[in-house]
Amino acid sequence: MTGKVYLVGAGPGDSKLITLKGVELLQKADVVLYDRLVSKKIISLIPKSTEKIYVGRAVGDDTTHQNTTNDLMVFHAKSKKNIVRLKGGDPIIFGRGGEEAEFLKQHNIKYEIVPGITSGIGSATYAGIPLTHRQYASSVVFVTGHEDPEKKIEAVKWKRLAKSVDTIVIMMGLSRIDFICKQLVAGGIDKNTPVAVIQNGTTPQQKMIKGNVSNIAKLVKSKKIKPPTNIIIGKVVNLSDTIGWRKNA
Repeated sequence: MTGKVYLVGAGPGDSKLITLKGVELLQKADVVLYDRLVSKKIISLIPKSTEKIYVGRAVGDDTTHQNTTNDLMVFHAKSKKNIVRLKGGDPIIFGRGGEEAEFLKQHNIKYEIVPGITSGIGSATYAGIPLTHRQYASSVVFVTGHEDPEKKIEAVKWKRLAKSVDTIVIMMGLSRIDFICKQLVAGGIDKNTPVAVIQNGTTPQQKMIKGNVSNIAKLVKSKKIKPPTNIIIGKVVNLSDTIGWRKNA
């Protein structure tokens, strides 16, 4: 007999956006392994008697750190404990939840995946940007701007995306925004296509800057925008002027 691991999405930043199920599991867990982007308010929901282990990953610390997290989940589960693996956003949208579930399966550990609101959706909503709209966008794609460094060939075909989808949401792509925009232009996207960069989405520190594909990289630098961010490209960005309901920090 073993315990069970719950891969839980904490949501995009606003502590009230975690699901009721997520909160219930936190309050019943024996151990919580939590990531860097999980808010302090959500951590405060965990009972003081629960063992809390920070497993936030630093940039550049990929394989070794993930192995440690995997081993911790199995170790505590084999100790017949219930574990919450708490992740920012949604656990299986660029959150390595799929890899962790595979690892647990290989080691015969029971698990359950609990969805969360991914930052790509949450930050857009708080910025007043509908990712789809009957007049402007019938398709949306979520893309990572930072792929596994161990890949020999980049999987994202930016040039193909340029004309194949109405709205592009890029997560973890700030450091490569100049490269990405140049690739999209080379693929045929209009240089005047609107772009929004949202920093600290859904939190009180949320900040958004807007420009277009040709100038957004320079704006990011001049406005000193820092991660975590989401980048949204498409006509729907302009709707924030009309339906935006939240002021920048």
